[in-house]
Amino acid sequence: MVRAVDRVYERLRSAILAGEYRPAERLGEAELAGLTGSSRTPVREALRRLEVEGLVEVLPHRGARVSEWSREDLEEIYDLRLLLEGFAAMRAAERIKAEGVDRMEELCGLIERVAAPGPAQDLDQVTELNAEFHDIVRDAAANARLMTLLNAVVQVPLVVRTFHRYEAADLARSCAHHRELVAAFRAGDGLWAQSVMRSHVLAAKTVLLRASDDQPTTEER
Repeated sequence: MVRAVDRVYERLRSAILAGEYRPAERLGEAELAGLTGSSRTPVREALRRLEVEGLVEVLPHRGARVSEWSREDLEEIYDLRLLLEGFAAMRAAERIKAEGVDRMEELCGLIERVAAPGPAQDLDQVTELNAEFHDIVRDAAANARLMTLLNAVVQVPLVVRTFHRYEAADLARSCAHHRELVAAFRAGDGLWAQSVMRSHVLAAKTVLLRASDDQPTTEER
């Protein structure tokens, strides 16, 4: 049987990642308890877990709110991703099975199809497919501590809906990186995979910081 706190945690986490709650939005315990059909105790514990993940801020005497990130925060997060995901790619290239690489190649085609400019473009689906692509890499890295560290920094791109900030050239570059990662994994070349993954993360960092510079502050909104 699913514990109340686990149910509340999953519900709130999904809502934050889906953009139902925006950065800096207040998360009242009473309102959340009513929404999730629970008492305040599991809500409070779920908020603490989300705080550890960096998705929520719990402020003394002011309650909880969805985290928001400054330019400096984003730079720090992406610098950590650069190190961690590059290392994960290197390990994965030496351990991944053929069926994993086959699925990554299949995902490349799916992402390219839904990322293509036009009325059929679906950037939310790009996000889902991209997450599966990178999950295969992280799983193949086979390092539990690395996964724990990565989980603390991979949430931000989901919350800020990174792909909605990509221009056509950015999407094309991302897709090209995916294709080259597949080639590196097919070759079992860890250094190649690490180099491409680092370029991939750096490109994403540039897009997000560019969008952050154009975003109005909370006071300006």
